[in-house]
Amino acid sequence: MAMILRSLLILLLSTLIFSYITGSLISNYNNVQQVQPPVWPGIQPSAGKPLLARGDCGGAFHCNGLGGTPPATLAEITLGNDQDFYDVSLVDGYNIAMSITPYRGSGNAAMQGIAAQGALEVLNLASQLLIPVFKAACPKAYSYAYDDPTSIATCTRGSYLVTFCPATTAD
Repeated sequence: MAMILRSLLILLLSTLIFSYITGSLISNYNNVQQVQPPVWPGIQPSAGKPLLARGDCGGAFHCNGLGGTPPATLAEITLGNDQDFYDVSLVDGYNIAMSITPYRGSGNAAMQGIAAQGALEVLNLASQLLIPVFKAACPKAYSYAYDDPTSIATCTRGSYLVTFCPATTAD
């Protein structure tokens, strides 16, 4: 009986230690939908393949590293062992208001986001001319390729809330 209790205690302690170690080293991802009924925005039937009104990946459910068809606002989060990087990108155009808000973790953690419809879609101008417009409207949004210094935020071991159509967004 003592041997069984000892084995159970060792198993319990091992499980708790493993859970603590892995839980503290891996960033959390939770998908929470606060809309009833659940939303899959823009999907339309197309011979058994998804067809999105915006951001489609050639009828596939997974883009496999490829971006969706522009215009598409992107939430970009790169999880790392020591540091995560995140931004809201307008490089491929704008199609929805979005924000990324970190919670837990430490570092340069700040809300990133964009609220207004992008000028590229409204004015139909070349994107090079619109960089100052995007930056003036939302300085923290990733507006063009290599816009890293002003647009990418970092956080160490954080958890992230991605909100579509937020009530308020970062400037």
